[in-house]
Amino acid sequence: MATNFCIITTLLFIAGSLNGFQIITTLPRSMKRSVISSSLSMSASSFDDVRIMVNGMPGPMATAAAEACLRKGLKLAPTAITGPEIESCTIDVYDSVSEKSAKVKLIPSTKPDEIEASITSMKETSKFLLAIDYTHPSAVNSNAEFYVKNNVPFVMGTTGGDREKLLKNCASHFCVIAPNMGKQIVAMQAALENLARDYPAAFEGYHLKVVESHQKTKADTSGTAKAVIDSLKTLSSNDKFVAEDDVQKIRDDDESVAFGVSADALTGHAYHTYTLKSPDGTVEFQLQHNVAGRTVYAEGTADAVKFLAKKVAQGDDDPQVYSMIDILKEGALE
Repeated sequence: MATNFCIITTLLFIAGSLNGFQIITTLPRSMKRSVISSSLSMSASSFDDVRIMVNGMPGPMATAAAEACLRKGLKLAPTAITGPEIESCTIDVYDSVSEKSAKVKLIPSTKPDEIEASITSMKETSKFLLAIDYTHPSAVNSNAEFYVKNNVPFVMGTTGGDREKLLKNCASHFCVIAPNMGKQIVAMQAALENLARDYPAAFEGYHLKVVESHQKTKADTSGTAKAVIDSLKTLSSNDKFVAEDDVQKIRDDDESVAFGVSADALTGHAYHTYTLKSPDGTVEFQLQHNVAGRTVYAEGTADAVKFLAKKVAQGDDDPQVYSMIDILKEGALE
């Protein structure tokens, strides 16, 4: 998997190569300290009573997240929810790095009674049951309501849906909701949010252009792009840019290759380019963050569910919605 971040300016602040990242700007001191030393470290045995229900398999993102869970010492729940078009079946989840595997029975979402019965059974046999959701944008809100109803803490990796309603309905429930699970991208978003907060309208009058490319199976506009755009709109005092209408979405293989995506990443990638150009066209700033593959998201998702399991087990916090920035601040991204 290759991941690339770059900003082609002297003012904006993240630079990198295909082999790594360097964050040139500084994060808040509290964030830097917590990234260096985590207060949420847990031994592998601490997760023996935790089971992770990874919903959305055999989809590639859900499967990658399940493999990452195995790799990080977590145990998968024996059943999970799959799409309505898939028949009930049992699959083998295998992580080639750790050589760990697990059998998981997939139950289609059209069988809610069977799903609820399996959740009741799993709660009886394990102390903590948590869910990871990589399903479909059309199912985001109904799935979240299902997790709340059945008291299942969850990590929502699926983008789309009515996000305002999602956050409102889950406000008193243990969950992690984020448009992106990659820690480097989360750090970039945090830095952009700080920049927009401290220097609003610094790019006033600049024209914003956004192009993003994903695998052709992705149904919605990039959630990461939407979050970054919010900061860039503040920086440019641009309230007319509408992500759903104005982002150029590439979902065609040939167009993706022309955009710079390698042929072997066409089935799983996230390439983004944001351009801010001055009114007279003499100054241009460009931000790029390009990810080939799904590993960075899968690893972040597994870290998120470990963070959430720790929060639930500790019982110190009231049930609430956490973001990936919350996890980054606590140093819980491995």
